[in-house]
Amino acid sequence: MNAAASNRLLPPETLAGLANLELIARTAVEGFLTGLHRSPHYGFSQEFKEYRAYVEGDDPRFVDWNVYARTERTYIRRYEGETNTRLMVLLDASASMGYGSHSVTKLQYGKFLAAALAYLAARQHDPVGLIVFDEKVRTFRPATSRAGSLTAMIHAIDAVTPGNGTDLEACFQRFGEHLSRRGLVAVISDLYCNPEQMSRAVQPLAYRGHDIMLFQLLDPQEMNPNWRESVLLKDVETQRTLNVSPEYLAGEYKQRLEAHLQSLRRAAANVGAHQMLITTDEPLDNALRRYLLLREGRT
Repeated sequence: MNAAASNRLLPPETLAGLANLELIARTAVEGFLTGLHRSPHYGFSQEFKEYRAYVEGDDPRFVDWNVYARTERTYIRRYEGETNTRLMVLLDASASMGYGSHSVTKLQYGKFLAAALAYLAARQHDPVGLIVFDEKVRTFRPATSRAGSLTAMIHAIDAVTPGNGTDLEACFQRFGEHLSRRGLVAVISDLYCNPEQMSRAVQPLAYRGHDIMLFQLLDPQEMNPNWRESVLLKDVETQRTLNVSPEYLAGEYKQRLEAHLQSLRRAAANVGAHQMLITTDEPLDNALRRYLLLREGRT
């Protein structure tokens, strides 16, 4: 697949038309990687580097059986780009994530992103785990790099449906029970929460040495509503309704949204977390590229 062809496959609407989530993840990541020059700086090169002794828990796919046949010793092939980073993907499946003004909802995009991150980590031979939450932890899969774990992980992500409300603080307290080993924690959510509450929720994980990445997903209509008439908005989590005018949406709404986004950025920075805003019409390869640059500290 050439770069031009892969770029045509990466808009969210096109990805949504692919057969399954594993194909979406593979298409997104491989298309993204074609746009990167080979460089150890990026951490994604898969050129052979060296051998190391096999230890319990290693993925047997990377055992060099030819070496074993000659020496009767078991060695793992290591590659440039192996990071040994334990990735935990925390996917918000609350009711608000089910919203979408176009063909892809926030939850669908979140599933694309979660699967792509898992696929990308698996290419680097890194353990990947999953937590799905709304008011409570709905799914927990411990981080592993064993054979077949990626397919099982993507199937678990694919099965996620919108649930109830969100209790970020309570869920993060539960997350701490599952995240005993340090690693990268990728939170995928619309972050419709109090910024101070989010900071309190994330702080214990950050203090334990986890690297926190907050992916905030918003629909284009949430970012820039273009209704020309008064509309009745309903909160799908609390069932509260509010009648709003186009004038409010064009003025005060945008000011309050920007104030909320700035508060979230400050709250994330205060606990040493990275925060990245993504709209659900952004091509997935572009979101992955921005994430990579943010991780490299070059944005």
